[in-house]
Amino acid sequence: MWTCARPFSPRTPDLPAFGPRWGICTCSVRLTPTYLRHNLPQELLAELYGVSQATASRVITAYTPLIAQALEISVPTVEDLDPTVQLIVDGTLLQCWSWAEHPELYSGKHRTTGLNVQVACTLTGHLAWVSDPHDGRVHDTEALRRCGLLDVPPADLPEGASPPRHIGDKGYIGLGMITPKKKPANLPLHPDDKAYNITVNQVRYKIERVIANIKTWRVLHTGYKRPLETFKTTITAVLGIIFTYTP
Repeated sequence: MWTCARPFSPRTPDLPAFGPRWGICTCSVRLTPTYLRHNLPQELLAELYGVSQATASRVITAYTPLIAQALEISVPTVEDLDPTVQLIVDGTLLQCWSWAEHPELYSGKHRTTGLNVQVACTLTGHLAWVSDPHDGRVHDTEALRRCGLLDVPPADLPEGASPPRHIGDKGYIGLGMITPKKKPANLPLHPDDKAYNITVNQVRYKIERVIANIKTWRVLHTGYKRPLETFKTTITAVLGIIFTYTP
């Protein structure tokens, strides 16, 4: 975690710290990833690190944006992806507190509130990309359209090549992707379609495993309770850590 600590200096008086001034980077940067990883209550973090709850809160508030700023260069954008590589795509909801003044966060699919992100991995199951967050009410199809992953300029492709057909679940039907086939109304699914769906799902499970690994950072899974305006920065900080330190 010293990569995160490098942008911070003991000579920066505005950053909250505890203990000897020489420990400002080490202790504060350790507390913040502990919070991100486990989403522990601030009272418990304060007890673990021997500080007050108010100090723990100030450290998280100050250092989460600094971690995001230091590591966001490691988080790939759509423009960083190889336009010729086929990816597996799925959406997931990063849960947060239910604010009465933000009904747009409610996801009818998940029956809770949060932010929708689109996640892509390679055919070998390696995390490749995570989209910017969208309101929870935004459907996966619309979220993927907004991200630009499917909009590959012809100039970015080899001469005569077509954009790859990415793989997704039934929620992406109609986007030109490889998806399982739906059962016709009032009719059984044809045996050939069943075999096709099995083949697709044997590949698609890898993105579900990738998403599960992202959510081992519990602040993205067990409900974000800090102010909503800080959530996107927290997501960037976690993704920066994942993309920087995951082989």
